[in-house]
Amino acid sequence: MKILFIGAGKMATAIAGGMTSKALFPGDEIAACDPVPEARAAFTAATGVPAFPTPTAELVGSADVLILAVKPQIAPAAFAALPPRKPDCLVLSICAGISLNKLAGWFGKDTRMVRVMPNTPLMVGQGASCYALSKADDTAADAFASRLLGALGKTWRVPEESLDAVTALSGSGPAYFFAFIEALTKGGEALGLPGELSQALAVQTMAGATAMLQQGKGTPEELRIAVTSKGGTTAAALDVMKAHDFNGMVQELMEAAARRSKELGNAN
Repeated sequence: MKILFIGAGKMATAIAGGMTSKALFPGDEIAACDPVPEARAAFTAATGVPAFPTPTAELVGSADVLILAVKPQIAPAAFAALPPRKPDCLVLSICAGISLNKLAGWFGKDTRMVRVMPNTPLMVGQGASCYALSKADDTAADAFASRLLGALGKTWRVPEESLDAVTALSGSGPAYFFAFIEALTKGGEALGLPGELSQALAVQTMAGATAMLQQGKGTPEELRIAVTSKGGTTAAALDVMKAHDFNGMVQELMEAAARRSKELGNAN
């Protein structure tokens, strides 16, 4: 099976690296195309997979799977320039916000397609990815997406209409956690902790809390209640979060991300 990446950025590099490190596919069956020399060099250095400046007729025409990994703003031009594909070529897109219907307009309504919303922890084998199929009964496409994404973390098949919400939660979600770690680190520094220790404590605390959830020690609500003694330090802190409508803020930022996902798709 020959696989060609259109785009060789960080997410493409992470996916290709997972393919080779997990021995899902032989490295000599994978290639990438990207016009940016630095991106090609970084991709090959990280994966051992060759990267070329342009998607030639030979590369595209021999691919069994095309993985679309370009920014949504440049997707229309990038895909319009592609040479003809194999009739049964599977097109897998990780382009944020671009719908299967939009892809069908570019590649043809009979094209077998998978739309994926991954996230950056995929780079360390801890991804949370969701995907939707253009043809619900395409078992081969389903198996390919599940195998590929499952090797890089956890994956779920969802209806396409769920993907904007997935983008707002898990796609953009790592940035929310990074921002919270930044805030905790600065808060620790303001209280007199050295910056390095403050960040280390914040990171380990989040990792430990996540592990408790993953190991089934309780629901988020149960674990929050368990650590919150009446009149204690945690209760005092949570009162501040409530006063600032923390839950409302999280809902608002997720709605903003979902709205932007729809806008990106509609703009192309």
